[in-house]
Amino acid sequence: MKLFHIALAGFLGLAAFAGSAISAAATDLLTIQLKDGPVVIELMPDVAPKHVAQIEALAKKGAYDNVVFHRVIDGFMAQTGDVQYGNTTKGYNAAKAGTGGSDLPNLPAEFSKVPFTRGVIGMARAQDPNSANSQFFIMFADGDFLNGQYTVVGKVVSGMELVDKIKRGEGQNGEVSNPDKMLKVTVSKK
Repeated sequence: MKLFHIALAGFLGLAAFAGSAISAAATDLLTIQLKDGPVVIELMPDVAPKHVAQIEALAKKGAYDNVVFHRVIDGFMAQTGDVQYGNTTKGYNAAKAGTGGSDLPNLPAEFSKVPFTRGVIGMARAQDPNSANSQFFIMFADGDFLNGQYTVVGKVVSGMELVDKIKRGEGQNGEVSNPDKMLKVTVSKK
């Protein structure tokens, strides 16, 4: 009986350790400070490890700070992350915002079965599915037509009401004049 209790205690200890290791792996957080407050995104390194690693690397070196939401389409999404031309304090070019990336390499697609629903974060890319770099978008509404076409990297877990306040663009392309921006972007673990 004593051996059973020792084995049970060992099993429970191992289960607690494994549970904390699993929950730690699932809580990579990206916090975007907007003019109205913070938006917290739970990143999905298990779904798109290369894309999440690139976003985290750019955020850790401050590359996303002061980058505008250059393309915002009401009822669809808000796009940002052009660290080359979209940074209002370093080389901002409104005419080119949305055409640039970062000094890191483009990434191969990491498509998944995670659907594009309200609050999901996807990587922007050109026609080539393997061209995502630094730009990403936040969904205002469900967009199942994007499923399997773009890489999902995370989901808003707090502050979606602040995302809804991002200044909208005009026209079919959603180009924004005097756009809102990400004031500061940080990475943490919960």
